[in-house]
Formats: sequence, C-alpha cells, structure tokens
Amino acid sequence: MSEHRRKPPQPEGGGRAAARRAAPQRPGRGAGPARDVPAASHSGPYADPRGHGSRADARRAAQRGSGSRGRGGGRQDKRLINYPRSDKDGWQRFMPSWKLVGGTALGFFALITAGAGIGIAAVNTPNPNLAAQAQNNVFYWDDGSQMVATGGSMNRQIVGIDKIPKSMQNAVIAAENESFETDKGVDPMGILRAVWNMAKGGSTQGGSTITQQYVKNTYLDSDQTLKRKVTELFISIKLGVSEEKDTILAGYLNTAYYGRDAYGIQAAARAYFGKDCSDLTPSESAFLASVLKGPNLYNPDGGIGPTATPEQNTQRAHARWAWVLDREVAVGRMQKSERDQFKEFPKLVDSEQARSLSGQTGYLVETAKQYVMKVAKIGPEQMARGGYQIRTTFQKPKVDALVKAVEDTRNDFLDEKARPEYDTFVQFGAASVDVKTGAIVALYGGPGMDKKYFSNNANTIGVPVGSTWKPYVLAAAMEYGTQNSGGRGISPESKYQANDLTVINNRDGKPLRDASGQPFRQKNESEYPYGFVTLNEAMEKSINVPFAQLVFDVGHSKVREVAKSTGILEDSMNPNNDASFALGTSTPSAIRMADSYATFAASGTHHEPFSVRKVEKDGKELPGFEPPKEERAMDDSIADNITKVLRNVVENGTGTKAKKLGRPAAGKTGTTDENKSAWFVGYTPQLSTSVTLFRTDPNSKDKKLISMNGVGGIDSIHGGDIPAAIWTAYMKDALKDAPVKDFPEADKLGVIADGPGAPSPSPSVSVSPSMSASPSPSMSTSPSPTPSKGGGKPCKPWQLDCFSTNGGTTGGTGGASGSPSPTPTPRPGRAGGVTSWGATTGTTG
Repeated sequence: MSEHRRKPPQPEGGGRAAARRAAPQRPGRGAGPARDVPAASHSGPYADPRGHGSRADARRAAQRGSGSRGRGGGRQDKRLINYPRSDKDGWQRFMPSWKLVGGTALGFFALITAGAGIGIAAVNTPNPNLAAQAQNNVFYWDDGSQMVATGGSMNRQIVGIDKIPKSMQNAVIAAENESFETDKGVDPMGILRAVWNMAKGGSTQGGSTITQQYVKNTYLDSDQTLKRKVTELFISIKLGVSEEKDTILAGYLNTAYYGRDAYGIQAAARAYFGKDCSDLTPSESAFLASVLKGPNLYNPDGGIGPTATPEQNTQRAHARWAWVLDREVAVGRMQKSERDQFKEFPKLVDSEQARSLSGQTGYLVETAKQYVMKVAKIGPEQMARGGYQIRTTFQKPKVDALVKAVEDTRNDFLDEKARPEYDTFVQFGAASVDVKTGAIVALYGGPGMDKKYFSNNANTIGVPVGSTWKPYVLAAAMEYGTQNSGGRGISPESKYQANDLTVINNRDGKPLRDASGQPFRQKNESEYPYGFVTLNEAMEKSINVPFAQLVFDVGHSKVREVAKSTGILEDSMNPNNDASFALGTSTPSAIRMADSYATFAASGTHHEPFSVRKVEKDGKELPGFEPPKEERAMDDSIADNITKVLRNVVENGTGTKAKKLGRPAAGKTGTTDENKSAWFVGYTPQLSTSVTLFRTDPNSKDKKLISMNGVGGIDSIHGGDIPAAIWTAYMKDALKDAPVKDFPEADKLGVIADGPGAPSPSPSVSVSPSMSASPSPSMSTSPSPTPSKGGGKPCKPWQLDCFSTNGGTTGGTGGASGSPSPTPTPRPGRAGGVTSWGATTGTTG
C-alpha cells in the first residue's frame, strides 16, 4: 500500500477528537497576535474550540445574526407569526408582544361574532315540535261541561294569549322572569346568578328566562347535549329580537308541564280546578305559577322520591303560592290591597280530570269523532293530532240513566257463573234521540272499551230488528196502497189472513215457492188460528202472516223507500224481495232505529241523527255543524196513524210492559228466529229510544249471532220482556222532569182494502174463531194464543209486570221472491229520499 494512503499516527489519548483538542488555536479575524482565551464557561471535552459554546448556541447566534442582517441588510424572516420571538433571548422569547395579543384577541372576537351570527341565522324560529304540538281533543257534554280530554299523546289544549288571564301572566313573569318584557331572550346576569347559586349549593332559579324555558319545551325529545344548549341559546336570542312577547309567553304557558299529567295552562286549569283557564282567579294563577317550579315537588298530590310525599309537597306548594303573591306585589304586578284578599290556599278538585275512555265514554267519543271526521272531511291522522274542541249532544243525566237501566237489568237477569253455557256473551245496545231535533242524547254501547269490548252495540249493524220493521210495511201500505186498493192508501182496519202456515202469494197472485218447489207457508210465533184480522190487530199481536203478504201487495221497493225516508240506511236493508223482508231481516243500528221511530213521533218530519253541535280548532269554529235540516218523510196523517197503531201495541199488545212508564207511549217489539236478537223501539212526544239484546262472542272472527234460548233461565226471550223493561226504566228516569204530553189525534186514513179472500168489512175488528179460515190439519186449534215458552215460571226482578202473552214474533224464512214492483212515484207532501250519513258499519253519530 502506498504511503499517502496510510493513516497518520494517532496521538495518545486516542481519536480525532483528541487530536482536534490538541491542535493549536487559530488566530481570530482581528489584527494582533492570538490571545489565550480562558475557557472556564466552555471547558470540558466538548467545548467549542472557537469560543462559541455549544452547537445550539451557535445556531441561535446565527439566527440572531441572520435576523439582524434581515433588518439591516435586506434578509427577511419568512414566518407568518414571530413566535417564539426570534429577536429575544431566554424567557423573553416566549412573552408575546402586544401586537400579537391584540391581534389574537381581535381575531377571536371576530370569529365568535361571525360564528354566533351564522348560528343565529341558521336556526329557525321554533314552532313547537311534534311532541309540543300534540294536543287533546276535548269533548264536552251538551250542557258545556267537559266530558273527557283525549286523542293526543299529551293532555294539552293550546289557547291564545287572549284566553290566558292577566293574573296568570303576571304571576309567571313575577316568579320566573321579572325582566321578561324588556330582555332580549337571555339574561347574562341571571346566568351568572345561577352559576353562583349553584356553586354555593343553592337554587339555580333565575338562570333561564321565560324565552329560554319556552325554547327548551319545544325540544322535549332532545338529549341534554352541548349542541342542544348552544342551539337553545341561539334560538332564544333570535326569538328575543324577532318575536312578540305575547307570542313567547303564550307558547311557554301552553307547552310547560304542570303535573297531574297536564301540559299547558288550559289542561292544568282543568286538572287542578275543573275550569277553563280564562276563569282562573289570581290566587289560582299563583298556584299554577308555583307548580311550574317543579311539579314533582310542588304538586300537592305528591311525586316521586322520599322527599316528594303529599304532605311535604303540600307544604312547599303553600309556601311557594304565598311567595308568588308577595313577589307580584314586590315587582309591581299586584296591589297590596288585592294581595291581602288571598289568605287561604285555593281549593283544588279532588282528582284530575278523567282521561280514561272507560264505561260509555269510549263509545260516546268514538261516535262523536266519526261524525266530526265526516262533516269536517278530515282523516283519522289529522283527528289524532288533536286540538279540536267538540261540543256533543250527549246529556250526562240521560247517559247515566241508560247505563243504570241496562246494568240493573243485567245484574238481575244474567248469572254467568251459574249458567255459563247460556249467559255468557249476552250483549246490550241502546240509543236515545230527541224527537224534535234528531240529537242523540244517550247511548249504551257495551260493557266498555276498557274491558276490551270495542264494538259499539248502539252504532253497529248486523243484528236483525225483527218485527220492529213491520211499521214500515204498514206505513208504505197507508201511503201507496196495494194492488187491491187501486193505488189508494189503505186503512189499518183492512183485514188480512193471519192463520199460521198460510201460503203467501206474489204480486201476480201466484204462490211463492220454497227451496223444494212447494208453496211457501209463513210461520207465526203462535199456532193459534186467528183467521182474518185487521192490520191494527196484526201489529198488536205481532202476527207474521199478514205482513208477509202485505209486503208483496205493496211492493218491496215502496217499503224500502218509506224506511229510507225515516233515516234507515239502505246498506242495512235486506236486499232480497222475499217474505222475510217484512219481518225484520234488515239490520239497522240502534241509533238509526231510534231516529227512524222519532219520525213517527214528529208526525212525519225526519231529522238526521247527529251527535255534535259545535267544533272549534285554534279558536275558530268549523262550519257545517248546525243541526241537520228537517225533511218531510211522510204525511202527518200517516205518521199519526202509525203512532195510534203502536200505542195499541203498548196498551194491549206485546209491549204492555212499557205501560208502567205512566205517560202516552208508542212502540213495537221485535224478536228473530231462534231468539238470536230481541228489540223494543218506542217513543213519547219528546224522546225516541231503542233497546236491543243479542248474543255473540266479541272475540270471534265472524261475530256470529248465537241463540238466546235459555239465557237468564228463560226458554225464550222476546222484545216485550227484557228490552221493554230496560226501555221503561230508562224513559221513566230520562223524562222525570219533562211535562206529560199526548200525541196528536190521528185522522181517519185510507180505504179498507182487505187481502185476498177476506170477508166483507165488519164494524168489529175483533176476530172470533168462527171467522177464521179452516186451518190446515197440522195446525193447533187452541182457543187462545199460546203463552210464552217461559210461561209458568216466577217473574224475574227485572220484569216490571208478568204477562203470559207472547212477547214478540219470529221472522219467517222467505222462499222465492215475487217480481219487484216498479219504482213508485212520490205522492204530494212526500219528500224525496233522504241522503243518509254513516258507513256500512252503522251510523257515525
């Protein structure tokens, strides 16, 4: 290897570092000889031989030199912010300059201001959210008292500021936010006060303005997050400068929670005092303002937790109530003299307003709701959002009377434990209508929706009405006549064959045929050979055969027309033109039957049934809820003659149990095949009421009717028994304060046009066995009507009287129908068909 590549010898002490340290110092740049410089501050093996200290010091020196050159020689520091400060040494490098502090503060303020502006601009002026919008529908009795508040997810009814008394406004402002009328939505001093009180362990009252609390109430379903708090602050500021104070105050009072499940001032006034908020006294207003501090601790009913007992809450409520009144005086919102008048704590109602749809309330509400939706043309969703004030036609005393009549009879009549195979599933339904107006004043829909029975028995179709249909057949004969009367209306004294199993002829005079092709024979309830009887007597005894023939002589379409004119819905009518149509195989609701018979009571004037008199929403009355206009259904002479015939039913026929009413009454019993239903429909000059009894399993899919034979320990139930007993008990109570009135005198009407084969007219309308036609060999010839199948047994407690006569009839089974009659031409004085309301499930109200 060549010499010049050899490593030089290393001095002792080793390494290049040692060699460097051993080398002589170079002279400085200045003139003169090199000086020996002490190295006390830079001694050690790593001392800089040039006297500049460590490398870091050298770099900092270079930076300072560079900076100075930048100031003097044109070189610039390229950093945007000179921090740490390059022109300072030591701790001074980290001390910001006044320019930096001022600029930073200004920038931060600008950023906050811009952010707040953007935040305020971004939020919308809050309408209450879905939870805050949810209100009740409030239903009122006919006398204006509240029935129930229901329908929304919260017990709330929003009212305008004009409905909130000044005393309530003053109490809340004095207690919650004295500066409400002048602040801008937030109160910085109040927030500081709240923080200070909280730090001391005291109350945070005063930290939120009324505006802030209103905003909080509009976010009832929000989480307690920082985002929510910031949003609330922005909204409060925006509301404070953009919204009227009255709007904010009303919004707060309408969304606040007061306890007793009451949201909003109107619901609270009802819950605690049983009155509208507009009627609150200053003392009552002070109490409600007190509850706003915390219903759990200030509601005298008690709350949740060991410190929220009724006794402790009552003490707190009394103290807070007195403080609010004193506070109103202190802030100038009440005179001292007025304050001195309120020395006793206001009296609260015993319990909150019932919101349960128990008993009949559910059926009343459902009936009224359906009527409102139909008239106002709104859907179920809109109805469910609430906010409607609904004044119904229901009269609480009459509803209570009807409930008592049904339940007393039920308790005396049924024993489900002793007779489970017979007495289970027995259902009652009833409805009562004002004769002069058509207003539904009472109904009985069943045991109650709270008992899982949701079908309204007063407002459902599907239960055949039996012989209560016969008056429509007779009315059609009175108006249109028969094929034997030359088109002239016939008299109730016209005679028809009444023997059991009589062959029924069609309009061509030919026998109807049954399913086997044999002549169809109509069955009566009794086998007694009546022979020819007047239609009046046939109605009195509810004999089937005369009406089965009469419907063909008049024409089914004419009977339908008469029934429809009195309010019976066409959808509820039996569509078949058979004999059974005359005997009650149609299925109108109890409401429709009561309203229809009211047409007879009103001398032929019909009023559509209605259940609502007035509806308000957001303080405005909805149109269309005036009482329906009356319409002429039939000549008054026809209606009055029907009443005369039906009075005879009560006085001498199947409805004699109704005689105990003790005032003029008319009515008709009805019973169907196999005792599957029993009816009594009757009226006085003031009130028309229908009662139905049937048996069905409410949980079954098809709701099939079950025979009532054996129910109540009775072989056969008729409309003149239990339904008539309920009717009489109810009407006696419902009319106890009404004057006794008589029906108009009925004019003689029509010609006596007897049925085929009838003997010459006789002055006597009674029928003797010698007048009757020869019975068939299979028929019994007993000299008197067969007593009820339950005859001979002791009378039940619900039986107002005990009679052995039949209590109704069964509708026979029709065979092939005759040809339908042509559409009749309306006679003078008769109104056209009445537009019906309600759906196929019965009336809506």
